[in-house]
Amino acid sequence: MSAAPAVSTTSVPTAPSTRTAVLAIVALALGGFAIGTTEFVTMGLLPDIARGVDATIPEAGHVISAYALGVVVGAPVLAALGARLPRRRLAMGLMVAFVVGNTLSALAPGYGSLVLSRFVAGLPHGAYFGVASLIAASLVPAHLRGRAVSSVMLGLAAANVAGVPAATWLGQQLGWRSAYWAVVVIGAVTLLAVLTVVPSVPGRSEASIRTELGALRRPQVVLTLLVATVGFGGMFAMYSYIAPIVTEVAGRSAGFVPVVLLAFGVGGVLGTVLGGRLADRALFRSLVGATVATGVLLGVMAVAAGNALALIVTVFTIAAAASTMVVLLQLRLMEVAGEAQMLGAALNHSALNAANALGAWLGGLVIAAGLGYRAPSVVGAGLAVLGLGFLAASAVLRRRELRAAA
Repeated sequence: MSAAPAVSTTSVPTAPSTRTAVLAIVALALGGFAIGTTEFVTMGLLPDIARGVDATIPEAGHVISAYALGVVVGAPVLAALGARLPRRRLAMGLMVAFVVGNTLSALAPGYGSLVLSRFVAGLPHGAYFGVASLIAASLVPAHLRGRAVSSVMLGLAAANVAGVPAATWLGQQLGWRSAYWAVVVIGAVTLLAVLTVVPSVPGRSEASIRTELGALRRPQVVLTLLVATVGFGGMFAMYSYIAPIVTEVAGRSAGFVPVVLLAFGVGGVLGTVLGGRLADRALFRSLVGATVATGVLLGVMAVAAGNALALIVTVFTIAAAASTMVVLLQLRLMEVAGEAQMLGAALNHSALNAANALGAWLGGLVIAAGLGYRAPSVVGAGLAVLGLGFLAASAVLRRRELRAAA
């Protein structure tokens, strides 16, 4: 396969300086930090939210599902609708929608309104990362595009290390609504930063909803989305049940869970940085390697979970491999989506949220069947193997396409 992602991007009118490119990418990554914080802080504050809106904890869990559904729906729709718009303007519009959704979340008077507001907050998630990835790629030379895109994604990874713990602590001290207000502030700062330091980048004037959504007819796009949904779903099969794995399998107290989550967050940051560098060298081969590594490590997790130190090391390496996979999937979709690159980049986040739902559901099934808390990791390894199957099909199809072109 290609040695670097063959991503054609709409360039800025004049090549920006290195300083301008760095500042612009940092501004875009700040938006990713805000999005990552709001996506995961709800999980840490679920009991507080349940009490605040007079709901049970399982009912409050629907608040998380509503956000994920917003991502799945919003990513393709908003990316297709916004393809013709200037990209900085689109990024700002999506961040405005994000701020509005989180403001409504902080003000929600009851359970129903909170569920609806979380759906609204999730709508711009995927499209923002799509347009931010394209802007970042347009600011650097072709051989650095993988690193530029991974730098935007680094905001999402950093949220798990700093944003989510800080917002969770704030919500516990000042009430769960304060966590969403904190996200609103970060979103507003992002909006100002994007306006100030991100260069103007034109959209695709010839784009239409039909041509954008036409990318979904491309077999390579569909296969890559299946890798993201099924192959990456394996990580969520394990991670969704990390708290009981710590307490029931490793035999540690609930106070040890944050330590494991911190290891996961740090591994995610490392994997995001690594993913960009690997993409610039060999995108497809690196994606295969990351999928293999994720599957193998999930298998190891089923054995190592009983030892606290081994658990931390394994969770760290799973996070690194899986985060590498996220960046590579993003760039692979941008590569195979043709002219609909923003849609391809946005769809990655729809697929990852579908992976979240699939992995958690399958993990819950094996636990309910009495197979214990190690079983979701075995399920995760199996899902990674299925993801490899879709990658193999993609490689075979690519060889046929090259022979046909020759």
